[in-house]
Amino acid sequence: MTEPQIDYAAVFRALPGMVALLAPDLVYADANDDFLRLAGRSREQLVGRYIFDVFPENPNDPGAAGMRETRESMLRAVTTGERDTMALLRYDIEDPQRPGHWQEHYWSPVNAPVFGPDGQVTLIVHRVEEVTELIRAFGGRGGDSRSRVLEAELYTRARELQEVNERLRKAHAHERETALALQAAMLPPPGPTGQHGAAVRYRPAVGALNVCGDWYDLVELPGENLAIAVGDVVGHGLAAACVMGQLRSALSAACRVTEGPARALDALGLYARSVEGAESTTAATTFVDWGDRSITYSCAGHLPPALVHPDGTVAFLDQATDPPLGARPEHVPRPQARAPFVEGSTLVLYTDGLIERRTEDIDAGLARLADTLTRHRHSDPEILADALLADLLPTTGNTDDTALIVLRL
Repeated sequence: MTEPQIDYAAVFRALPGMVALLAPDLVYADANDDFLRLAGRSREQLVGRYIFDVFPENPNDPGAAGMRETRESMLRAVTTGERDTMALLRYDIEDPQRPGHWQEHYWSPVNAPVFGPDGQVTLIVHRVEEVTELIRAFGGRGGDSRSRVLEAELYTRARELQEVNERLRKAHAHERETALALQAAMLPPPGPTGQHGAAVRYRPAVGALNVCGDWYDLVELPGENLAIAVGDVVGHGLAAACVMGQLRSALSAACRVTEGPARALDALGLYARSVEGAESTTAATTFVDWGDRSITYSCAGHLPPALVHPDGTVAFLDQATDPPLGARPEHVPRPQARAPFVEGSTLVLYTDGLIERRTEDIDAGLARLADTLTRHRHSDPEILADALLADLLPTTGNTDDTALIVLRL
């Protein structure tokens, strides 16, 4: 049985309700028949033209904000890759038959991104409900005073909600910028780090709040050995960034003065009891000894480090796992284990944003990680780090921040 051939262009034009397609630069790419009919424009008058050249703002309304709000909503959809629903909007339209005459209109718009094969936004779906008559009829028939008062009240409430929403957006954006700046000041910059040339990466989440709980660190130890750690604070935003900074500093100090990773995590766990917001933080710590070619490790509720052998086999270091920080009511010494390595192996530490997906089991993410590591095992650490991010993070952007360290042994 053959599948039916669907003319999607014909389907789009026949869609009920007003729908238009715009490029990311807000130039019309197409519009369906209802959009053309209700907007009073032909397809030739729209396609290839900038939206606000076709529909300029009413110059007779000094308080008009429809053009600014529509532009900001569309650009948010492009920037965030997420649907943006606007509040009730007044946007008057000039009568094409009578230049200079403006018709009062109320709209309820939604802007949604369309992604190309590369994961970038290629189109904006601009769907609009024309609600002018609904608002005018809200208080009854005709243009009596009660109807006009209720119309004004409904519009005013919608504008107030829109203003609150804009203030919240700006507050979230400011918090995100502050948290990212704080994290950037505390973490080593991406690129080769330390005398051993480890490659490090950090990718913030695409959402406005889901950032700044993850960290990584490299600590030089006596005898040219190295301690490597990653961690993940529960929570997001500025508060998580502050907790992350405290825990990262504490673990860095503990690695320098303790005999191994388990003792370092013990000290970190005791310290975390005095830090609000540090509960349930996860961390993985490894001590690399080049003298006897071994990795000693311990994990506090964290995903296991991956050791890639030159022949392509991947071993997850999962023999010293324990609950996250503060998960036990009483302090219990943490376990640690040791794994040998040969020259040319690669050690990879990462946080859950790299592999976890809400719709699948964690084993599927670990399998993807192992496959990518096997395929790129001979690559330079910098190239391997970029390959891991490219292969494992969603093309639409990661919903959780991601920290990553790649070290050639």
